[in-house]
Amino acid sequence: MVRYLTAAMVGALVAFGAAAADKVFEKTENGTPSIQSIDAITFGPDGTLLIGDSKGNQVVAIATKDTKATKFSAKAIEKFDEKIADKLGTKADKIEFTGIAVNPASGTTYVAVKNGGKSVLITVDSEGKVGEYVAEKVDHVIIPMPKTTTQITDLAWTKDRILVGGLSKEQFKSKVLSIPTPLDSTKQASGFSTETYHVAHGKWETQAPMTTIVPLEQKGKQYVVGAFACTPIVRYPLEDVKEGAKVKGTSVIELGHGNRPQGMFAYTKGGKSYLLVNNRRHDRFHTQSPVGPSPYWVAKVDMSVFDETTKVNEKAEWRVEKGTAKQKDSRASVIEAYHGTRYMDKLDDTHAAVIKEDGKGGFTFAAMELP
Repeated sequence: MVRYLTAAMVGALVAFGAAAADKVFEKTENGTPSIQSIDAITFGPDGTLLIGDSKGNQVVAIATKDTKATKFSAKAIEKFDEKIADKLGTKADKIEFTGIAVNPASGTTYVAVKNGGKSVLITVDSEGKVGEYVAEKVDHVIIPMPKTTTQITDLAWTKDRILVGGLSKEQFKSKVLSIPTPLDSTKQASGFSTETYHVAHGKWETQAPMTTIVPLEQKGKQYVVGAFACTPIVRYPLEDVKEGAKVKGTSVIELGHGNRPQGMFAYTKGGKSYLLVNNRRHDRFHTQSPVGPSPYWVAKVDMSVFDETTKVNEKAEWRVEKGTAKQKDSRASVIEAYHGTRYMDKLDDTHAAVIKEDGKGGFTFAAMELP
């Protein structure tokens, strides 16, 4: 999922990411990388595909050479899951979506899919043509993760590093790893353990993973922003990303009990900056207090929350009144048009690429206007 195109927020919050990178690779090898699973995907500059492979305990960076920019013009693709199944020679109920990322160099959307025990990449071009990306005889770099890593949950490219969210076997399980750029096979991942105030739980925690991350720069400092299950949005200073460090984050807003963020990205509209966060509501909470007709829902968060200095951590505001569906903080709202969104990424300045439930047991791929 591409997230580095954050725009200025009242002169305080500015972008940093692929556009600022001078060089992606120091040295590559050509061949077919061994990829055991695709648990997270995003893009860096120049069509560089980043894959988080938990089973292989590695991050794979591939020079796709998919760099010809085209404007998206396709209509919604109905029965998207069936079209992918046909492409793979299987049935729609045998596949599972695991991620989505738009290549900003070309506008092509890459969709990670599990087909039985195998992970594959499906592409959707600007005209809506569904294809498959096969990483054979490609220029690439493989960066191994520390041996204690058990899961890669998300990836993000910044101007001088790749950020990797995940879990480890250590006592402080929640990790953010950093891979310096430009990339070559000698690079090592280092990072910090996170301690986070979970507003809904009323305590500091070290076990839950950041399920989705975005980089941001605020007042000249670099941060990583993460969203966790149950569902605080938290900021950590990147200057503290040092091997073995244990860093307390700053929780700035709470989206509510019983949700697991699936992904998020930043965008601007009407001169203001926002985060769009898609979530999965736990079955029990969805049954007791649904956010919408589907357990999958989307929140829009005003990025002015990152200016907070007093209402943070124990005092962080909730999206709703605790234990109710009543709106409390107007800076975080539910986007009804996005109900049923399983996966999404920023497509361009005005639209998101979305895989959405169709209400009939299947899925639709569509470009949806940013709220």
